[in-house]
Amino acid sequence: MMYIYLLIVLYVLILVILNLLTEKSISKQLNAALVIIPLLLRILKIK
Repeated sequence: MMYIYLLIVLYVLILVILNLLTEKSISKQLNAALVIIPLLLRILKIK
């Protein structure tokens, strides 16, 4: 079950990173960067 959760988090992380790279608005890029941080911590299993 944990591996399925990690795969879902990884998928969402990839989508957010792609959105970060294609977005032109600085505020939306910063928002995506703030979302990336907790997702990375979840994948690395850091609480």
